[in-house]
Amino acid sequence: MEKTKVKFIKLNENAVVPTYGTQYSAGADLYASEECEIGAGKTVMVHTALAMEIPEGFGGFVFARSGLATKRGLAPANKVGVIDSDYRGEIMVSLYNQSGETQVVAKGERIAQLVIMRGRFRLNGKKIIIYVKK
Repeated sequence: MEKTKVKFIKLNENAVVPTYGTQYSAGADLYASEECEIGAGKTVMVHTALAMEIPEGFGGFVFARSGLATKRGLAPANKVGVIDSDYRGEIMVSLYNQSGETQVVAKGERIAQLVIMRGRFRLNGKKIIIYVKK
């Protein structure tokens, strides 16, 4: 399998480079770089203190961590975040608290999963037909 390199920059000493839980994990864990409190029904932009350089033709896709979403009600507000290959700012995760109580995200806590995938298809003038099973 061909490997794609993604360069990361730590923006401060609290940044944690994303890690894979196992050798077969599809997504790498993103970590909160500071503690924050998210009230019930509220959304907070959680900092990672990371910037990255995603190769052209790829995108970064930010998904919920299933345990955090099911046990504590914390999941990305936009369901799946998209990071374009030309974005160079800090990666932040908009966590929405769908539980009935305030949740505290600890510094260093795993908050989401990052998957790098091909993010753009070149059509080159060819017709693409998509069949949907009814």
